[in-house]
Amino acid sequence: MRIDKFLKVSRLLKRRTLAQEACDGGRISANGRVVKPSYNIKIGDIIEIAFNSGAVKIEILDIKETVRKEDAEKLYRIITEE
Repeated sequence: MRIDKFLKVSRLLKRRTLAQEACDGGRISANGRVVKPSYNIKIGDIIEIAFNSGAVKIEILDIKETVRKEDAEKLYRIITEE
């Protein structure tokens, strides 16, 4: 699954276009490398998202095409939050 779609499905970012813009702006990195929106994620990848107010680092635990709002947090584990 593409990283921009995962960020939307997991509800880390509200819309897919926001995820694409964040990737294009260099604010999303996977396993220490800045990635494009088309980057294919894998279970176990470490994703870092830089927000204006800080950053969050997560580990991908599961990948699903669709998920209910209550289950979205089961797709990832927060490692650090700044």
